[in-house]
Amino acid sequence: MKISIDIDCTPEEARKFLGLPDVEPMQQALMQQIQERLESNMKAMDVDSLVSTWLPAGMQGLEQMQKMFWSQMGVGGDAGSGASKPDPKEPKG
Repeated sequence: MKISIDIDCTPEEARKFLGLPDVEPMQQALMQQIQERLESNMKAMDVDSLVSTWLPAGMQGLEQMQKMFWSQMGVGGDAGSGASKPDPKEPKG
């Protein structure tokens, strides 16, 4: 024996019939709070602040390495270019 019953009602009518609370106002308030938090976090996500918080030590190390390279290139003059100075004792020609 098989019995089937079809009930045509809206979710709101089913909640009322079963005695369940209406949680829609709570859901709307929660969604509003989530949206406000997301908006405030998106405003704080500019590239400069993200890079400064993620890589403060790394950027400092890169700056030091760059200064070292520039100082080596500036101090040696043509020493880094591979050209050698002529020996005054050797005869020309």
